[in-house]
Amino acid sequence: MDFSIGELSRRAQVKVPTIRYYEQIGLLPAPPRTEGKQRRYDETDAGRLNFIRHARELGFEIDAIRELLDMSAQPDRSCDEADEIARRHLGEVDRRIAKLTALRGELTRMISECGHGRVAECRVIQVLADHEMCEHDRH
Repeated sequence: MDFSIGELSRRAQVKVPTIRYYEQIGLLPAPPRTEGKQRRYDETDAGRLNFIRHARELGFEIDAIRELLDMSAQPDRSCDEADEIARRHLGEVDRRIAKLTALRGELTRMISECGHGRVAECRVIQVLADHEMCEHDRH
């Protein structure tokens, strides 16, 4: 059974322009078209698009998804490379978490140091206005 790009969009919960973009960059193969030039998709395309959507939701970059898709087409291949891609991504997630944790700490400190008086004495405004103060206070 084949279906339109609109139906593929609904099935995979991905917007039509995103589907076209994935086709343009080669993550999705160009689909066959009807005589009226309408794109036609099948369950294989829907499965591939779901794979891409899920990988994007997990934050994988396009190049990593491309590699994982290539690997998924070779079921007897060792999954060492897929593991390494996931490890690299986990490392990046850990770095982002560390940055967010530091950001949370800085914001918490700014708020706690605010005397809740007038803007002229507001610690939040002072720190934002003087980035060097922010850097100095951390050391």
